[in-house]
Amino acid sequence: MSAELYTDWRAIPAQARGAVAALGNFDGVHLGHAHLLRTLHQARPDEALAVVTFEPHPRELFRPQDPPFRLTLAEERFAALAALGVRHVFQIRFDEAFSQMSAEQFVQGVLHDALGLRHIACGHDFAFGHRRGGDTNFLAERAAELDMGFTLVPALTDANGPYSSSRIRRLLQDGYPERAAHELGRLWSIRGIVQHGDKRGRLLGFPTANVPLGRHLEPARGVYAATVRLEGGRVFRGVANIGRRPTINDGQESRLEVNLFDFDGDLYGQPLSVALHTLLRAEKRFDGLDALRTQIALDAEQARAILDGVV
Repeated sequence: MSAELYTDWRAIPAQARGAVAALGNFDGVHLGHAHLLRTLHQARPDEALAVVTFEPHPRELFRPQDPPFRLTLAEERFAALAALGVRHVFQIRFDEAFSQMSAEQFVQGVLHDALGLRHIACGHDFAFGHRRGGDTNFLAERAAELDMGFTLVPALTDANGPYSSSRIRRLLQDGYPERAAHELGRLWSIRGIVQHGDKRGRLLGFPTANVPLGRHLEPARGVYAATVRLEGGRVFRGVANIGRRPTINDGQESRLEVNLFDFDGDLYGQPLSVALHTLLRAEKRFDGLDALRTQIALDAEQARAILDGVV
């Protein structure tokens, strides 16, 4: 059964009420989040599984000067949650007005009255309400008083500590997409709309689709073996570059460019998802376009070898 997305917590239809819900930001929807959802489902296996999450991420509201850090934007987060069996995603708009809501108003007014939740679950570090005035102790007490079940779920850990979005961000920024994929339970992808570039890739013999990073985290700059999923579901192997293209003095804006192997078509204006497999090399400056063209050919050959059998 497909998942449903609700973006107005004040207007939840009757059929979505009475669910059991996990609470959190769910950036990345990693194995730790899957553990949270699995534990909740085991506690209430006969009830529809839901998530209460926020958009934008509260950090984006409170610290707009920070560099982009999101692992997943709303659309991909929803798809990842649906793949884990979530039936209802209550995506609350986190704006200035909502940020002023007290912890009591959130539990009573939103979770209980508006969403009609029967059981809630979260990790030990979940905090909520104005100035993070509510913690898990408060949540447990109020849930009991309101006749809502409550489960505090221990973090999923390994030898490196708890699985977390911040840990996965560090792996990507350090150039380890394979390790990030292990902790996500899937390849990390950047999803966006193809925009017009300067056609330099075409002149070099390797036409590329240009996708702005937008609010996505910028991973380690360099060249990656990648797979690209188009809107209709077709998947192509490719080689992607993330960075500022120092050889052609492209300026200060990092971007994602990906060359799709064995593809001939127009992608402008279309959404696509680029999944990073392996960092082939770091970003570097070459002595002219001929040297760059030679290196790109070597990158493509190496990427093909790595991706053989993947698609």
